[in-house]
Amino acid sequence: QWYQRRVRELRNEDVQLRLNSIKKLSTIALALGVERTRAELIPFLTDTIEDEDEVLWALAEQLGNFIPLVGGPEYASCLLSPLENLATVEETVVREKATESLRMIAAEHSPADIEKHFAPLVKRLSQGDWFTSRTSACGLYAVCYPHVSVALKSELRMMFKCLCTDDTPMVRRAAASKIGEFAKAVEMEHLKGEIIPLFNSLANDEQFSQDSVRLLAVEAGITIASLLTESDIESLLLPMFRSAASDKSWRVRFMIADKFIELQKAVGPTITKNHLVFHFAGLLKDVEAEVRASAANKIKEFCTNLPTDIQEAVIMPNILPAVKELVCDTNQHVKAALASVIMGLSPIMGKDNTIQHLLPLFLILLKDEHSDVRLNIISNLDSVNKVIGIHQLSQSLLPAIVELAEDPKWRVRLAIIEHMPLLAEQLGVEFFDEKLNSLCMSWLVDGVFAIRSAATSNLKRLVAIFGLEWAQNTVITKVLSMARDPNYLHRMTTLFAINVLAEVCPPDVISKFMVPVISNLSADAVPNVRFNVAKTMALILPHLDAQTVEFQIKPCLTKLYEDEDMDVKYFANEALVLCH
Repeated sequence: QWYQRRVRELRNEDVQLRLNSIKKLSTIALALGVERTRAELIPFLTDTIEDEDEVLWALAEQLGNFIPLVGGPEYASCLLSPLENLATVEETVVREKATESLRMIAAEHSPADIEKHFAPLVKRLSQGDWFTSRTSACGLYAVCYPHVSVALKSELRMMFKCLCTDDTPMVRRAAASKIGEFAKAVEMEHLKGEIIPLFNSLANDEQFSQDSVRLLAVEAGITIASLLTESDIESLLLPMFRSAASDKSWRVRFMIADKFIELQKAVGPTITKNHLVFHFAGLLKDVEAEVRASAANKIKEFCTNLPTDIQEAVIMPNILPAVKELVCDTNQHVKAALASVIMGLSPIMGKDNTIQHLLPLFLILLKDEHSDVRLNIISNLDSVNKVIGIHQLSQSLLPAIVELAEDPKWRVRLAIIEHMPLLAEQLGVEFFDEKLNSLCMSWLVDGVFAIRSAATSNLKRLVAIFGLEWAQNTVITKVLSMARDPNYLHRMTTLFAINVLAEVCPPDVISKFMVPVISNLSADAVPNVRFNVAKTMALILPHLDAQTVEFQIKPCLTKLYEDEDMDVKYFANEALVLCH
């Protein structure tokens, strides 16, 4: 009766109810036992092919874990029939999940069962009338091939060849995506004699201008290259990689740029030096920005992977000229990609080449109008610092940073402020105090509120980096002295700075140094200052001991509550409520 109710739910008109029941299939199978599951549930599920995609996807997922519920690996073949049906449906995600489950089940099959049950399934899917079954078949060859007889292996290779030359682009695309893993399963003689010619036909797929087939072939080509010797790669695969690097479709060129490091590792240093360097430089100069950005991202890793004895000889005439062009690229994303890796060339090129060739490029990028480009340069200064030393760095790049920090455009100044803690962390406390501390303090009295506000937030991050002792010796005294400034905006900045510094300073420092200054400002002539005193007191209350609150804060707030200005009264009352 319970089983019948669950079956009715599987046939219910409500999709959500059917989906919930599918997700409980394992419970149903456990209740039925392995024999009834094989005899009743699996045949029922085999017929459950006409349903919503999400239900079919859930069914395909469940069946992949069903082997223990049907009696173990020796009965795994009974699961093939429902999954074969699911592997032929129109919805791609359902087919992919069914194929994934079939691969999991194949791993549990014995060689005899693979040959008796699984290989015939692969044949049926490969010869199906609809392209959907043939696309699913492509993903099953690699798990089936190693476990069958020599005669059947030959048959499977012939069928895979038919899929690679199928009239339907979707099938060729599926074959292109799986030929790499199939190549790993095939014997070397057949790899060279049969699979690589198939691969080359896919890699040059011009039928209906199917660039989607060619771009999938790029990744497969890298997998196949990892299986071959350098001489075989040069004779069998290199023409394809050359063709991909100059393909008429930018998507294929993007794919080769994106996978270039994997390609470099697969083919080895000799082919890289003799052939790939030229094509990598070409991708850095590609007409499409997406391709240039992808290649630019790989510059540091590509150069690092070169043998140390040829790095300079390869980089200087081939890579560096392309890098110099990219620095002035019209596309922001290309420059940002370059800026994220260009500093990493310093350790590879050495001190002299860095100073002569790279520093001028760093300066150009450091002054770029886009903040992400500048940030990527500042974020990686430490790698340059290790090569050329802090003295050279301060002479070359620091003036540019100071120039930006004093730029007439406040948004430029703001960008540098936001990067300053990062810069401080990389340069160290001594260098920061000598070169940049005065700059940070000057921002506190900037004419633009956004700059003053960012500068106060900056102080908190700097204290977190350099520590409390540095703050007491360097920052807190200077900030509190601004409370006597004739300009009321600067006096307010003192309060804003206290608000953020209180979060990183211990209670005794707040009570001893900050509370007296706040109390003095409570008698300020400007109402804006007085009500900000009340707001600051409310903010620092959690950091103060009860005695300080009772004898210093509450009397001050009580006096502010009697102020004639309505805003001052309001914020004083808010703070007094918190005191109680």
